[in-house]
Amino acid sequence: MIDFTKLDYLKIGNEKQKRAYEVLTKYKIFEVLEYYSPILTGTIPIEIDVEGSDLDIICEVEDKIKFEKILVKNFSEFDLKIKKITIKEENSIICNFELEEFPIEIFAQNKPTTTQNAYRHMIAEYKVLQEKGEEFKQKIIDLKKKGIKTELAFGMLLGLENPYEDLLKF
Repeated sequence: MIDFTKLDYLKIGNEKQKRAYEVLTKYKIFEVLEYYSPILTGTIPIEIDVEGSDLDIICEVEDKIKFEKILVKNFSEFDLKIKKITIKEENSIICNFELEEFPIEIFAQNKPTTTQNAYRHMIAEYKVLQEKGEEFKQKIIDLKKKGIKTELAFGMLLGLENPYEDLLKF
């Protein structure tokens, strides 16, 4: 099992993963966010990314005002966009910008990163991909290329009624 809480696995991954590692380390993204237990989640870590897939980074944030200041201080030169939203009664921050060829999304909630749904979904998806093999993985990628969201693609192929909730049971 890959330790997705560290970035090391990217160094020995596919070309996109190696490139993601280069960009994330060049701009010291994880060093800047270190206090917030950042984890790279989404499709690139589990190799089901498509053209335009972003680097999704989740963080655990208690003091959202301080966190926002850190984002602005470190990333404002990259046309930073910050939104505050509420997801299932949980106040969240979403920060978007671009670094070289990668769209970056930093998502922050006041809960440990390993308990956030983005991480839990990715781990469940990774386990399913390991179990189902390369043909299944290719079907997921094909659905994603048609614009279908990751969880929905898994839901379609696995016959899940509510993929966002049901994936968490894997």
